[in-house]
Amino acid sequence: MSGFKVGILSDPHRKIELQNEAIEHLKSSGAEYLLHLGDFVLEENLKSLKDSNLVYRAVFGNNDNHLSNLSATYNIYKEPYYLKIKDIKFKMMHLPYYLSSDSDIVLFGHTHKFHCEFKGGSLFLNPGEVCAREKPLSEHALLEVSKDKFVVKYFFKDPQQSSWQSREYSFQRQSSE
Repeated sequence: MSGFKVGILSDPHRKIELQNEAIEHLKSSGAEYLLHLGDFVLEENLKSLKDSNLVYRAVFGNNDNHLSNLSATYNIYKEPYYLKIKDIKFKMMHLPYYLSSDSDIVLFGHTHKFHCEFKGGSLFLNPGEVCAREKPLSEHALLEVSKDKFVVKYFFKDPQQSSWQSREYSFQRQSSE
């Protein structure tokens, strides 16, 4: 399997500009796919995913019920949503209600807190909040998948600043042989 990079974001709420910044940063960092974990609140946040020209999928957040009629237009699904990219199985959700090791990567949002851990053979990841509502940080993550490891790059910045800071987490993948 050749490696790939996945941009992961959640909880922009009404902050369209912050989500657009996060998407542009992920694209410039080499993201080939975007996975969005909900609470778009505004259709403009969905449009920016579509306009990214990246392959993307999204799940509804608890603040997105009024957008349910747009599911087919914008690749939005009910949680938990499972998908495969190459040979990696992802489980996406907004609310952290399905946190079991039944996928290689388990993604969730809602808490507005970055979380990254490898347990039970699965990577559990919450990219934090795009909206900078709970703290003065806009956040997102880039997941690099290679044959033998998962590397998570956690990006964060004060919305008033222009440059992103980052931390990196690396996990050895379990052998499937």
